[in-house]
Amino acid sequence: MNVFKRAVWVCAAASLAACGAPEESPAQESLGEQESALTTTTFGGCTFTVSYTTIAPPYPPVYVAKLTRQASGTCPYPAATVDLGRSYNTPDLNVLGTAVGLSVGFSIKGGISGSSPTVCLFRHIDPATLGTIREAFVGANFGAGSVYGCRLDQTDAGTTLVGYGTKTGALPGEVGNKPNWVATYYNFFTSTTPAVYYTY
Repeated sequence: MNVFKRAVWVCAAASLAACGAPEESPAQESLGEQESALTTTTFGGCTFTVSYTTIAPPYPPVYVAKLTRQASGTCPYPAATVDLGRSYNTPDLNVLGTAVGLSVGFSIKGGISGSSPTVCLFRHIDPATLGTIREAFVGANFGAGSVYGCRLDQTDAGTTLVGYGTKTGALPGEVGNKPNWVATYYNFFTSTTPAVYYTY
């Protein structure tokens, strides 16, 4: 587990009251530039990979996030690829297979304007159809800021999905505007329980 993830979990356990977590500005460098994303996972005997392609023109280019299922002797389904979404900046991409479900996390900048916010989307994916079973959204209040990273982790034997990253705006319910965020989705794969946010 890398240094950033250790800081996240130590801080969460201690309510982040006095944790010396990294304080670098997310505007300076996104997590996608700081560390490589988890772009491949296995679930149900299949291997899944997230990636992106670039469409240019137009300029600036459009980035298309994709999820690919590979064919293999252990996978009961054929090879397939679906588009997850389109972004005007390079998407942060994660995919995670737990004991109970398959999930993806990715960032989207939906507008061409420099002030258009970047948000994170987390999806519970049907491994057979690659369709979306559940989608959760993390974005700054009123679009006043952006959310980066869209990293995935798990707790409670994989039933709880955790997303984390950095940001430039306040999340719903946040007092102030701290640079790091953690979103915990209890029973993500079997319910629609909203996230519990923690920032530091």
